[in-house]
Amino acid sequence: MAIDATCLQYGLTDSERQQFNEQGFFMIEDALSPAQVTALTAKTDEIYATKVAEGHDPQTALFYPNFIPDSELYQDLVDYEKILPKVWDILGWNIYLYHAHLIVTPPNGQAPNDKTFGWHQDSGRTNVEMEGDPRPRLSLKVAYFLSDTSEPGRGNFWVVPGSHLINQIDKPANGEGQLPGAIPVLAKPGTAVFFDRRIWHAGTPNWSNLTRKVLFYGYGYRWIRTKDDMTVQSLWEKSDPIRRQLLGWGTNANGFYSPKDDDVPLRVWLREQGVAMAA
Repeated sequence: MAIDATCLQYGLTDSERQQFNEQGFFMIEDALSPAQVTALTAKTDEIYATKVAEGHDPQTALFYPNFIPDSELYQDLVDYEKILPKVWDILGWNIYLYHAHLIVTPPNGQAPNDKTFGWHQDSGRTNVEMEGDPRPRLSLKVAYFLSDTSEPGRGNFWVVPGSHLINQIDKPANGEGQLPGAIPVLAKPGTAVFFDRRIWHAGTPNWSNLTRKVLFYGYGYRWIRTKDDMTVQSLWEKSDPIRRQLLGWGTNANGFYSPKDDDVPLRVWLREQGVAMAA
């Protein structure tokens, strides 16, 4: 479904921009309707069951990249009208989906403990080889929560607010305890969480009796390489021009660095809507 001008009502608010710039993340409750949550959960459960049947250990978390081709339900979130305007308001129009994965985290059956989580910034070697202090933003993720993580201990996503502006952070030397200022993100089903790739964050053990289910959509500049072996090229033919851009299409290699209008129909559409953005 092609986007239309009604999506402009969902642009980034001043308070969202301030929180993202200062804290490195913000939440949108009820970004997904109950019907969307139900349908997306059913499809995600189907994928999980298939992976378990293929040998995945049901006691461990499933990290499954390149899930976009598996369902139109997932594809419709690539350019979701309630979310995409906030993405382009942060990153601009020369963007695409460079990374996508879903995570299903079953209960681990263990008692809670305070062992240090796997704290990290996204993008791997970028954080070693890119100059600057802080390093540039480059990308962001939108996490859609399908399960209820509104209470701690449910495999929550943890963050250190404001840490996207810190290149290095000291972790506990003995492997016990968390980073100073760390908090769990408490998200109800249907919540979308935006976070800067640089924010220090961690997935955590699921000590509850509920299975955690989250979809992650990573948006970055078109000159960034994909982080998965994505097979979304198969979707180009049936996609409208803007979705095709978001799925990595371009006229030629140079168009990712010096795009013309044919490379970035999102810029053309925004211009037609009278939306003022950087050239």
